[in-house]
Amino acid sequence: MRIHESAEDYLERILILKKKNGKVISIDIANSMNYSKPSISRAMKILRENKYITIDSNGEIELTEKGFEIASSMYERHTLLTNYFMHLGVPEEIAKIDACKVEHDISAETFEAIKNHVALFNKEKK
Repeated sequence: MRIHESAEDYLERILILKKKNGKVISIDIANSMNYSKPSISRAMKILRENKYITIDSNGEIELTEKGFEIASSMYERHTLLTNYFMHLGVPEEIAKIDACKVEHDISAETFEAIKNHVALFNKEKK
């Protein structure tokens, strides 16, 4: 199932903030993405309705299993592509921006090929 790029970004950000802070509430997402609180509230409502997240009575946001799968996939793509682009000589900030653009549209086959290439390169380097 394909979801919107913005939903993938929100799920990835929730995962990153959860790893960093241990818990996530809407204001954390708003602050880290530089979006308004109402925009984040609407997005969280849609993610909750589509069962990508749960929100408890304290406002703490948790990824569901399917939300975690998408977030993990986006995070892996973003991290690997950023590092790959930097290895090619792209400055870090540009590499991060470009990785964010590419991570949503790259096919699974092409991403796996890049992943295998990086693994092979790292193996040969040792």
